[in-house]
Amino acid sequence: MSRQPPGTRADYCAFYPIATRWKDMDAYGHLNNASYLSYLDTAVTLWQLDAGMEIYRPGGLRFLAAQIGCTYHAEARFPDLLHAGVRCGHLGRSSARFEVGFFRNDDDIACAEGFIVHVSVDERTRPEPIPDRFRPAIEAILRGD
Repeated sequence: MSRQPPGTRADYCAFYPIATRWKDMDAYGHLNNASYLSYLDTAVTLWQLDAGMEIYRPGGLRFLAAQIGCTYHAEARFPDLLHAGVRCGHLGRSSARFEVGFFRNDDDIACAEGFIVHVSVDERTRPEPIPDRFRPAIEAILRGD
């Protein structure tokens, strides 16, 4: 099985610092895989807030996670500072695939890269089109569609 090489910082758009914590490490002395999924969700949510997406307000954007995954390229551990770069890998009618590259300290090569597919839903959790007012922000970080 061939693996795609890790991405670089230039492959990503908006960056958010993620401080690792001692409790995020596993018995092998590196960050636990579940920690990356939590960091990924946090980075995408921070980007959505920065982009003005009203995720907490009635009538605001409501995304549900439909799929999530991560590829690990190199170990990270406490007390590394991760820089989470966010981009959109695919934008559909009612869904978007947000991708996040994690960069240790000043490294230019990602130590891990993950994704989360969000589906825009109504109050009954039925898929609905992503509102037009939010599409330009997502299109601004679209890469590779």
